[in-house]
Order: sequence, then C-alpha cells, then structure tokens
Amino acid sequence: MARKPLYKSLYLQVLAGIALGVLLGYVSPDRGAAMRPFGDGFIKLIRMLIGPIVFTTVVAGIARAGALKEVGRIGLRALIYFEVVSTFALLIGLVVVSVTKPGSGLTVDARSLDASAVAAYTAASKSLSVTDFLLNIIPNTFVDAFARGDVLQVLLVSVLFGMALLALGNRAAFLIELIEQFSTALFAVVAIVMRLAPLGAFGAMAFTVGRYGLDSLMVLGRLMADVYITCLLFVFIVLGAIASSTGFSLLKFLRYIREEILIVLGTSSSESVLPRMMEKLERVGCPKRVVGLVIPTGYSFNLDGTSIYMTMAAMFVAQVSGVHLSLGQKLSMLGVLLLTSKGAAGVTGSGFVTLAATLSAFPMVPIGGLALLLGVDRFMSEARAITNLIGNGVATMAVARWEGGLDLQRVTAVLNGGSAAPVVKATPEVERLPEVVGATDS
Repeated sequence: MARKPLYKSLYLQVLAGIALGVLLGYVSPDRGAAMRPFGDGFIKLIRMLIGPIVFTTVVAGIARAGALKEVGRIGLRALIYFEVVSTFALLIGLVVVSVTKPGSGLTVDARSLDASAVAAYTAASKSLSVTDFLLNIIPNTFVDAFARGDVLQVLLVSVLFGMALLALGNRAAFLIELIEQFSTALFAVVAIVMRLAPLGAFGAMAFTVGRYGLDSLMVLGRLMADVYITCLLFVFIVLGAIASSTGFSLLKFLRYIREEILIVLGTSSSESVLPRMMEKLERVGCPKRVVGLVIPTGYSFNLDGTSIYMTMAAMFVAQVSGVHLSLGQKLSMLGVLLLTSKGAAGVTGSGFVTLAATLSAFPMVPIGGLALLLGVDRFMSEARAITNLIGNGVATMAVARWEGGLDLQRVTAVLNGGSAAPVVKATPEVERLPEVVGATDS
C-alpha cells in the first residue's frame, strides 16, 4: 500500500496546530486568547461521544464475558492496580519535591495572599467526603448519567445493563448485536471528529499562551521543571518496568499512541482521546471487556500525573510559606492525598479541590498559597494529562495480561509496525477516513 503524504498525517497536522497556536498567542495575545472556542468546541465534540462509547463498549464486553465472576475479577484487579500505582506516583512526587525544594528560593509570603482567588475550590473541598462521592456515582435517572456526561455514572449504568444482558443469555443476542453495531457507528463518528484535532490543538494552545503569557512560566519555573521531570521519571521508570514485565516495550507503545499524546498536549485534556485510546487498545490485543472496564474507571481512579502534581504542589505551598514538615507529617499528607484524590474524581477543578481538602487537614500550611499556582497550573496540566493517558494505557495492557487475555503475538506485531486485522469491522467509508487507528499508521 502506498504511503500517504506527510501533510495528511494527523501527527504532523496536530504538531503544526500546536506550533501555530504558540506563535499566535505569543505575537498577538488578544487574538490568541480569542481562539479558545476552537479548543473548547473540539473537546465538547469528543465529550458528547464518550458516554455512548463507554456504554456500548462496556455493555458489549460484559455481555460477551461469559460469567459475572469474570467481570468482578477484572474490576477488582483494576482497582488494586490503580491503588498501588497511584501510591507510587504520590511517593515519587513527595521524594522529588523534598529533595529539590522548588519553593525554598521564593520570598513570597503565602499567608498574605488573597485566599478569595481559590475560594470556590476551598468551598467545594469542605463538602468532599466518601459518602458524597459514592452517592454521586448513582445518577438520578438512567438518562441523567448521559446528560451530565459523568463517566462514573455512565460506567455504573453500563455495568448493570451489561450484567442484565449476560444473565439473559441467548434471549439478548439480538440486542447485543445491535449495541455492537451502534458502537461501530460511534467510532466512525470519532474518526470524522478527529479531523478537527489540529484546529482544536491550535485553539487551545493559542488561548493558553495568549491568556497567561510565557512570562508567567519564569516565576514558578523550578516547580514546573520539577513536575515535568518527575512525570518523565515516573513514565520511564515505573510504567516502563510495568510494561516490560507485561511483555511489551514502553517506547514502542508510546510511538503507537504518539498522535493521542500530541492531541492531549495541545488540548490539555486526556478526555479528548478517550474513544481513540479504547479503539487502539482493542486493536493492539486487549479484550473488549478489559478495555471497557479499565479505561473509564482509570480516568477517575488512575490519575498518576495528577497524583504527582498534587503531592508536589502541596509541598511547594508549605516550602514557600516557610513551613517545615516532619517525616511523619509528610507521610500523613500522603495518606490524606490517597483519600482526597479519589473523592475528587469527576469534580470540576478536581486538582485544586483535592489540594484545598488536603491543606485544610494541615492548618500550619496557609491554604491561600494555592493562589500562587493559578497562573501556571494550565502550563502544568499538559504533563498531568499526558502522564494520566500513558498510565491508563499501560494499566489496561497490564490488567489484560493479568487476566490472561492479552494477545502478546498481536501486541508485538502491531507495536513493531506490522498490520493486524481491525477489532471492529469498519465499513469502506470508515476505512477511507484519514488517520483511523490502523496499526500501520501508528
């Protein structure tokens, strides 16, 4: 098959969009900031598809699982994995920020800062509890889960519906087939929407640079550098070790999802590639039932990049304030973060809500110090989102191997650039769309 021209490559198109966005935001900040609707519009187009895609994938995966105990086993193993790896992420963030001390060189008095700038987050943190979180997973109605776009609510509805179809057996065969066909159509829509990814990346990046300016990066440059370096260490050491033990090369996997990484870099949102990640993971050899359960759950419970950032940000505020925390207090903060990071899942501005809830448990650290992070938080969101994306991809591969369902022969072939038959049979029209996630293009 003839190789497609470079200008048709989604990878290069998104890269060009990011570069043009940075340039416009720097040269003309006002015009750059005005490009925000392009980024927001692209993310909204993707978000409108996430609920139905999660529903159809999870329902079809569970209905074809063969036994309810298999579904429960996958979910339990995924949660164990998430908890262990998230703890590693928090520990690594704690160690790095304690060694590098990015806040020790600043002379800002965090106690004198106006805490009203983060008032919305501190207010939300006061109502943050395990009970509220668990009750929030249950939607008011079946349709409300999809209307709100809450992934955890959609996941709950999907699991219950899939278990019902599994219990019905052959009587539900026609409905299962219909849901699978609907899933195929949804991924065809994703392929169409992804044509707008370069425009979305351009708009989001132009807004970020135009609105906040590159000058703001210099003020808290040490913290930003430490966060990016720590995320890189986590990806290549921790996730690299997990990938190696699972039976695949992390570097080849990163090359396989390089387009998704660039899109997340441009949009600062890992949600923007959730449908593509689900399809690519199926294509590389993960069973549908594993992908359907692990990926949506991981988007709420396996936020490795966010865990790293929260630990480092909390310690940074303490360092700027001149507050010395003992080893016991640091470990206590780690324990609080383990709880609050789960409770804030799915909450708007969850990173700041979690930080506010954590710092409120340590009165010696002024919560107003969070205002220091508002200006550069957007620039660090790319590192968090990309780390979250890679972490959930590796998690799905690891759980699939743990389940004995990972096709290692297929994984090797696809990651080495060979061809593999698509998991979901596409129509000829879908196959002609640019950058559908075929193995040879990835």
